[in-house]
Amino acid sequence: MADWARAQSPGAVDEILDQENKRMADHLASKVTRLKSLALDIDRDAEDQNRYLDSMDSDFSSVTGLLTGSVKRFSTMARSGRDNRRLLCGVALGLLVVFFILSYLLSRART
Repeated sequence: MADWARAQSPGAVDEILDQENKRMADHLASKVTRLKSLALDIDRDAEDQNRYLDSMDSDFSSVTGLLTGSVKRFSTMARSGRDNRRLLCGVALGLLVVFFILSYLLSRART
């Protein structure tokens, strides 16, 4: 960049400044290209994440509907007579036992 000070004629100064200008323009163009590719990558990534979140939303909606129905049935069963309460306690205890057995088997399978 300081070469223009050593130039002896005005034409040489113009040529040196023109070369420096072209070099800086090429450098700027490469930076713009890198930024453009980075922006496109970010855009693609954001679109992928939006699609993933949309699919998760529909999954959560279906699970919410399933759980709501289960809670309603469970509440109805709990509010009914004494015989159903015994059945409810038996089912809850059975599910608890199955849960502990499965957790034990899974912990043994991992080791």
